[in-house]
This record gives sequence, C-alpha cells and structure tokens, in this order.
Amino acid sequence: ALKTMTDWQIAAEFEDILYHKADGMAKITINRPQVRNAFRPKTITEMITAFADAREDVEIGVVLLTGAGPAPMVNMPFVQGAIRRCVAMVAIFLSLVYHA
Repeated sequence: ALKTMTDWQIAAEFEDILYHKADGMAKITINRPQVRNAFRPKTITEMITAFADAREDVEIGVVLLTGAGPAPMVNMPFVQGAIRRCVAMVAIFLSLVYHA
C-alpha cells in the first residue's frame, strides 16, 4: 500500500528551526516566518547542530531543508536575487558541515 503521510517526530527542540525525523529522513524547517526566514547567528548555530545530528544518525539518508510560512513571489527581481543568494549560502553551509 502507498503511504501518503509521514509521521514526523520531533528530533530536538530549537528556537529558530524545527527539527523532525521519520522513515530515514530528517527535516529541518527554518521557523522565522515573521522575518521571511532570515538567518541570524542563532539560526546558523541551530542548523549546524541539526545537520550534524542527521549526519551522525545511520538511519538518516535524506535531509529536507524547508522554510515556514508563505512562499515568496518569485517573479519579483529582488526575491529572485535573494533566492539565488540563499541557495549559494546553503551550499556553502552544507560544505562546511559535511566536511568538518
């Protein structure tokens, strides 16, 4: 039978992110919709902790990174640039976490 819902379990409690695990997956949600999920030093520290936990968990094969709140309007030039910068920042972040 096709399983359509994932039963996400809280993996750890944080202030700026939500961190859940289920079925060999970890999900990290940036949870600052009031500021369009802008990163601050605390957000980065919490993400490093969550990614490190996922890396060490032999059951985890996939990490989903998402954000809380409504999606931005991607047809706006400023938002498109912001998305490119965010993707670049996440790529750098991941390289630091997984090569540590």
